[in-house]
Amino acid sequence: MTADATKVRGLLELAEIVRERRALGHRVVFTNGCFDLLHRGHTRLLQQARELGDLLIVGLNSDASVRRVKGPSRPVLSEEERAEVLSALASVDYVVLFDEPDPGSTIAALQPDVLAKGADWAKDQIVGRETVEGRGGRVVTIPLVEGSSTSGIIDRIREQGRRHE
Repeated sequence: MTADATKVRGLLELAEIVRERRALGHRVVFTNGCFDLLHRGHTRLLQQARELGDLLIVGLNSDASVRRVKGPSRPVLSEEERAEVLSALASVDYVVLFDEPDPGSTIAALQPDVLAKGADWAKDQIVGRETVEGRGGRVVTIPLVEGSSTSGIIDRIREQGRRHE
């Protein structure tokens, strides 16, 4: 890995880092996703999430998790590639992979102060909301960037390929 490989951590190690940082008075922010074919919608979400606290942790769906959520043709990029790209971003402090379809157990283990998700999620449907709000934290939805989606990019690539056949 050429990006900052030290940003990719296991859950137990990261939970300890969170405890240490919280003891210093730092606010911990968590967001999650597949982050397949990183685009400006992703980078804006991550930048805005980072502004909500002192430490941004990104939960990254593993390849198996992405396949369960998005179907057998996804992800386009492997979890190693996606983790490396996320690690290269200044807004991201740590990346943690999870195999489950949702990050509920990861959020429970990390106990973030802020949970940030794209506004395509209704607050009452955001996994981990009860955990975060139950400890006095908050859930924040971040506006989407119109026309920025991985599925849309894949569709455009396929369409252009069909036009050039």
